[in-house]
Amino acid sequence: MSKRLRSILTPVIAVLLGILVGTIIMVVSGYDPIAAFTALWNGAFGDIYYIGEVVRQFTPYILAGLAVAFAFRVGLFNIGVEGQFLVGWLAAVWVGVAFDLPRVIHLPLAILAAIVAGALWAFIPGLLKARFRVHEVIVTIMMNYVALHLSNYIIRNVISQKGDNTGPIHKSATLRSEWLESLTDYSRLHWGIILAILSCFVMWFLLERTTRGFELRSVGFNQHAAHYAGMNVNKNIILSMLISGAFAGLAGAMEGLGTFEYAAVKGGFSGVGFDGIAVALLGGNTALGVFFSAILFGVLKVGALNMPLEAGVPNELVDIIIALIVFFVASSYIIRVFLDRISKKEVK
Repeated sequence: MSKRLRSILTPVIAVLLGILVGTIIMVVSGYDPIAAFTALWNGAFGDIYYIGEVVRQFTPYILAGLAVAFAFRVGLFNIGVEGQFLVGWLAAVWVGVAFDLPRVIHLPLAILAAIVAGALWAFIPGLLKARFRVHEVIVTIMMNYVALHLSNYIIRNVISQKGDNTGPIHKSATLRSEWLESLTDYSRLHWGIILAILSCFVMWFLLERTTRGFELRSVGFNQHAAHYAGMNVNKNIILSMLISGAFAGLAGAMEGLGTFEYAAVKGGFSGVGFDGIAVALLGGNTALGVFFSAILFGVLKVGALNMPLEAGVPNELVDIIIALIVFFVASSYIIRVFLDRISKKEVK
């Protein structure tokens, strides 16, 4: 069996195993799995409105997944995507609220603010990793909490005049589209999906078709060999975190400029950044894999909202299924051994 085929089958089998074990849990818990999955399907594809919501849901998942996947590909574990996502959201909304400019200037400026904010938030752990070899996991975890509480403080005391939210952004900064909304029965679908798809291409092209991408991947594979080859290891570590944070900040702009059009004080994390880790793992840390993995997560998240209504099944079971899928992806070595044995038997 070729390596490429095995890399495709591994996440597919992980998804099927997650659904299978989730089905067993439903049966043991006294729920009807057929009714549950039917309700999930109807909640995701039963109406054009739901389809629009699915696309809207997986748009930030694509970008959060790209942020995690890019870091993984260059040997880093950016677990701070959630924090970079939050500061990107805040920066985009801040620009959207503070200025009233022509749309052709205002919208790109707000998106750029989100990208820069996410990149700068990731720059700190990147710098500490490069200069002092401080592990990026520890720093990024702590910076998630800093981002959450700092964002809340800025919303309450700097931007907002009403207390708990910034108020709506100007229409000149929004990603919302009346045309897309009318196509999907007035869902919250917006132009951000185009940016997410373009970002997939940017990641693929950068890593696979450029000299800089080769350097970044080389540093990830072996820093000592990269240094021996004349590559600037510290510079590439910082650049990797900057690019990863830029993707995460852009994901925040999808929510701030598209889905909600404002920023509010949050009692906890949004979960998008952490879901991005699962999306990247299931997608095999490739741009195309992340795209399809994000679609699956969007379908599960939106479809799950219909499960209590149609089947009386708590939508938390979808979170269990997602956790099981991640577990089987993390245990992919077992799946690969199984596939190798099957291929050897076929050869005989």
